[in-house]
Amino acid sequence: MKKTLPIIAVIALLVSLFAVYKSYQSSELVYVDVNKLLEGYNRTKIVRADFEKKAKLLRSNVDSLVVDWQKELKQYEKERARYTRKELALKQELLGNKQQQINNYQQAIQKQIQDEDKKATQTVINDINDYVKEYGKKKGYRIIFGANSSGNIMYADEATDLTNEILEGLNTEFKGKKE
Repeated sequence: MKKTLPIIAVIALLVSLFAVYKSYQSSELVYVDVNKLLEGYNRTKIVRADFEKKAKLLRSNVDSLVVDWQKELKQYEKERARYTRKELALKQELLGNKQQQINNYQQAIQKQIQDEDKKATQTVINDINDYVKEYGKKKGYRIIFGANSSGNIMYADEATDLTNEILEGLNTEFKGKKE
């Protein structure tokens, strides 16, 4: 009995050490470079191009209103000498109101453009997050950090960088959805 107790203790110690080693090995800390994923993901390019088309169209609508207003203003300045005081005041008020409406429309369009940009970006981010979550589950990672240029990961061994591997899988999955 006295001889088996130390043997059991040594075996228990070895099993414990092995279990600790395995748990550290399986909880390897890894990360992805979020900026590289956003830039390299094919869907980002498509979504960005669609957004730019919409934004350009909305801006061109505002630009044409501004050009029309400027023409009216030049016309007013040419003909201003012919107007009576009452007509001058009325025309100035109309031009001022139109300018205010254009400014309000321009602000609304700018907000719409910002909202569309956020929505488009969020769609891409959701794709990436969903893919990384499934990838992490499949590969048995407990944590996958997201690094960006803000410096939330100051140093990491290149062997822990999954960015290229995830980007490949993400683009392959997206290509399959398109077809």
